Amino acid sequence: MELGNILRPDAVKTISSCTSKKRLFHDLGELAETSYGMHATAVIDALIEREGLGPTGVGQGIALPHARMAEADTVSGLFLRLEKPLNFDAVDRQPVDLVFALIAPENAGVDHLKALALVSRTLRDTSICAKLRANSDPGTLHTILTELPSSQAA
Repeated sequence: MELGNILRPDAVKTISSCTSKKRLFHDLGELAETSYGMHATAVIDALIEREGLGPTGVGQGIALPHARMAEADTVSGLFLRLEKPLNFDAVDRQPVDLVFALIAPENAGVDHLKALALVSRTLRDTSICAKLRANSDPGTLHTILTELPSSQAA
């Protein structure tokens, strides 16, 4: 599995201002609707429900909200770069500025977990996060996220 298979170029966006976690989930829902044809309200509700089980802010300015939905056909990614970091109840209590959301089918099973692990590994790379924070163009952000590790090793 590669990020390029789950993250479409039009599912990447920079947001100049976001005032709350709920507003962030609305932005993700709208992005899921325009990029993948999902119902924004269903995405928002699923993300809020999952977040109720425990915060998905994993630390170092990164949040990985995710949810399973009957409406989803495949595991789909959404990426937001926030110009102004947002309090997200992260484990390290630091505000979040990089958000990678995953929406998966209810029966995705191991594919959902593999995608979550892949996103987590990618965003644990401090050089990738530095590049993401240094760019605001959605096309550039998508390229940074979907570059194969082998191309970075050279």
